[in-house]
Amino acid sequence: MFIFSPDVSSMSFEELISLQNKVGRKAFQKTVQGSRKGKLSADSRQPDKNRPLEMSSKKTVPFLRKVLPAKKRMRRDPRFDDLSGEFKPEVFDKTYSFLDDIKKKEKMVLEKQLQKARDPARREQLDQLLRRMNQQEEAAKRRQRLQEKQGEFKKQQRERAQQGKKPFYLKKGDFRKLELADKYQELKKKGKVEKFLSKKRKRNSVKDRRRLPSQQ
Repeated sequence: MFIFSPDVSSMSFEELISLQNKVGRKAFQKTVQGSRKGKLSADSRQPDKNRPLEMSSKKTVPFLRKVLPAKKRMRRDPRFDDLSGEFKPEVFDKTYSFLDDIKKKEKMVLEKQLQKARDPARREQLDQLLRRMNQQEEAAKRRQRLQEKQGEFKKQQRERAQQGKKPFYLKKGDFRKLELADKYQELKKKGKVEKFLSKKRKRNSVKDRRRLPSQQ
């Protein structure tokens, strides 16, 4: 029996039906399968080694991706950071001395508003603001006097060191005593020592009552 394998891909539908009738169904299926295998083998020939390398544009993503850890952002408080340098009150006061002039002008404006105010609630509000500003001024003056005393004391100790004598360094508690002594002298000038001591005794008595056990 004569077997041939025509290229069925180039045949029309009528020619395929005619071929199937001539050779039979089984022979026709073998012919079609053989034609397809031949085409596949021709397409899958060894490519030219000199041609450009072909790569897929779809890159597979691994199941577990390697995630680079993000750097933790460190927060720092400039008040307690060595990078901010040492805080020097005298330098701070000198640098921002212009704020004192602004506060004085604000105080004058508030005093004028207090004189013109008729509403009791508004007068009370202005009076509280002025009292707070006066307290801030007194605290700033005390701080300045204490800084001057500390500077004078340090100058004396430097002179002692230059003379070959052992300098004396004040502790934090000693500075607190100097501050209290300065405050006492200021109250004494204004005749407010007794008033200050009376308030202090009242605060201490309140603290003592809080510490006592409650009576049922």
